[in-house]
Amino acid sequence: MHGSWVLVFVLYALIASPIQETNGSTGFNKPQIRVTTTFADFDARIMDHWGGGGGKWVQISKDSKHPFQGRTFGGGKREEIRGTRALGSGYAYGASNQSTIAGRPFPFGVWPLYWDQNFMNANEYGPRYDAIRPGGFIAFVSLKTTTEHFNTTENEVYYAIGDRESLLPLMISYVTWCHVTPAWPSRFDPTTANATVKLENVIQYFRGSTFALATPMYNNSFARIPDSGTTESSPLPEFMEYSPFRKCLDGVTENALAIVNKPPIDITSILIIVFTSTWFITLSVGVVVITLTFAFLVGIIVKVRECIFPDPAIERRRLEAARERRRQETIYENYP
Repeated sequence: MHGSWVLVFVLYALIASPIQETNGSTGFNKPQIRVTTTFADFDARIMDHWGGGGGKWVQISKDSKHPFQGRTFGGGKREEIRGTRALGSGYAYGASNQSTIAGRPFPFGVWPLYWDQNFMNANEYGPRYDAIRPGGFIAFVSLKTTTEHFNTTENEVYYAIGDRESLLPLMISYVTWCHVTPAWPSRFDPTTANATVKLENVIQYFRGSTFALATPMYNNSFARIPDSGTTESSPLPEFMEYSPFRKCLDGVTENALAIVNKPPIDITSILIIVFTSTWFITLSVGVVVITLTFAFLVGIIVKVRECIFPDPAIERRRLEAARERRRQETIYENYP
């Protein structure tokens, strides 16, 4: 049993201790966003940059006083993050009514962007809830590079739109992989008439329409059609369609944008399972050893008993065999 406890503590150390990376920092030292939906405890789901997502969705408690109580969030996988140019696209589940985004779940942990004129009933997620929006209020940041790295024109500027906490670490990825000129996000109000980018300027939605890439260089004449399932849109200008810079931004967003992780592992349950399994294996081995020992002892007892208290029938056969053997020996000796 001593070995069983050693195994349990080693497993606990592997699960509970931070993983060391090659640069000396811990594996947990990376940007994360907490999704808090109740004040009953400190439990929260984590949105992780470059994470894979997935796992079981969770329902926002109906007694939490949350404005979206009863709705589900989480469960969306990284490969389901990509939408189209239509608002309401990019949902892993829960988009059966494609004419509105109201009442939908949050597969990736954040509720969708909202635009002016209450388009597709987006006011349900309007600015009054930005204070509790996972990742913070809606912000935007300009994305441009230099001709040193990409063959771009001075006017080729894109904008990333989403919650503040998603934008900040994503900007690091943009700078690292796409050589974006560093810039800090600014608060964004998509409902104002003089907004830098508008609904028609979106070239790609991600993460259940909670994040978008947009540019004033593009105008989608189909953007105001209330149908999140449509794939119809105005084509991108040719220079934009084949732009390596735009493709880089698109790829980094798809792979790095924060999404809700799987539910955390219950270490206590794992330890109980491991300990129980180890105990069962140890008990099984003990039973086998005891059984073999008992069988060995029974065999010895049977042999001893046969020697001390021989079976009459067996003894008679033994004597007859001995007499027959002597008779054969006598015949052999008298044989001329």
